[in-house]
Amino acid sequence: MVIAMAQHFLLSRQAKTLTVGTVLRMSDAEAEGLFKRIRWADNNGEPVCPHCASTNAYDCRRPNGAPRYRCKDCNKDFSITSGTLFASHKMPLRSYLAAIALFINEVKGKSMLALSRDLGLSYKTAFVLCHKMREAISEEMKGRQIGDDRPEAEIDAAYFGGHVRPKNLAEERIDRRLKQNQSGKRKAVVVIREKGGETLPGVFKSESAALAWIKRRVEKGTVLHADESPAWNTLHARFEMKRIDHQVAYSLDGACTNWAESYFSRLRRGEMGHHHHIAGPYLLRYAQEAAWREDNRRTANGEQVQRVVDLALGKRSSPDFVGYWQRHVAK
Repeated sequence: MVIAMAQHFLLSRQAKTLTVGTVLRMSDAEAEGLFKRIRWADNNGEPVCPHCASTNAYDCRRPNGAPRYRCKDCNKDFSITSGTLFASHKMPLRSYLAAIALFINEVKGKSMLALSRDLGLSYKTAFVLCHKMREAISEEMKGRQIGDDRPEAEIDAAYFGGHVRPKNLAEERIDRRLKQNQSGKRKAVVVIREKGGETLPGVFKSESAALAWIKRRVEKGTVLHADESPAWNTLHARFEMKRIDHQVAYSLDGACTNWAESYFSRLRRGEMGHHHHIAGPYLLRYAQEAAWREDNRRTANGEQVQRVVDLALGKRSSPDFVGYWQRHVAK
C-alpha cells in the first residue's frame, strides 16, 4: 500500500501566486498603478494630498517621467511615496516591487549583499531598503497582546551577537562564559509565542530583564510554557506555568517549548546562512522579521508582498534611515 505524504506548503501552487519574473515584466505604469491602488485604497486609487488630505489633485510628472502630483487646494507637490517609508526614493517603483518580492521569497531571510547583486544596487542601498522592509513588517507587532485569542503560549530566550573567537592553542583559551571575558555586545532575544498563533520577540540584556515586558504583553489567564531556566520562576506568581527540563526531555506531561524553539531555529538559520552578524541596534529588526516570517509561513507570497507594500506605504518616514544618504532631508 502506498501512503501519500502531505505536500509541504512551499511546494504547493497556493504558495506561489507572484514571481519575480512577473514583476520584472510589468511596465512602469502597471507598477505605479499597483502602488496607487494600495496607497489610496479608500479613494479607488486616486491621489490624496498627504499635506491637506484633499482629493483635488492632478498629474504633474517630473521631466524624467517620474510620477508626481500637484494639489489644487494647497498647491503642494507630492508623489505616491511622499510621507511614507519609501519617501525620497530614487529607484523606479517597479524595482521596489521586485526588491520586496525577492525579500519575501527567501523564507529564512534575504542577504542584503545578494539583493544588491540581484538588482544591481550598491550594498548601502540594499541595506537601507531591507531594513525599511523590516521596519514595515514590525508595524504588525505594535501593541500585540499574547493570549488574547489563544489559551496557551510559550516563552524562551537565546543569545545573539558578541562572539569572542577562541584562541588556537587550548592553553590560551579563556572561559567565555565569564563576564570579564565577554565583548558586552551579546544580548538575549526573548520570544513569546502562542501555540498555533502569533509570535512576539523582544531584545534584552538578559532573560530576567524581560520579565516586566512579558507580564505586560501576556494576557492574564494564559497558560505559559517555559524551560528550566530560573529566570522564569517569578512568573509563577502571575501565570499558570508548565515547565519542561530539557536535560530530561523536549516534551513531557503536556509541557514543551517547541513553538518557541521553531522560531529560534529560523532566526539562527537566517543568521548563519544569510546575515552572519545581527548584533547591535538592528538585532530587534532581525528578530521581528523572523517572527513575521514564522507567522506567515503558510501565506501565499503574493499576499505577503502586497502586505509589505501596504505596511510601508501606511507608515511614516523611517526614524532610523530618513536622510541617511539624502543629507538635505531633515531628520
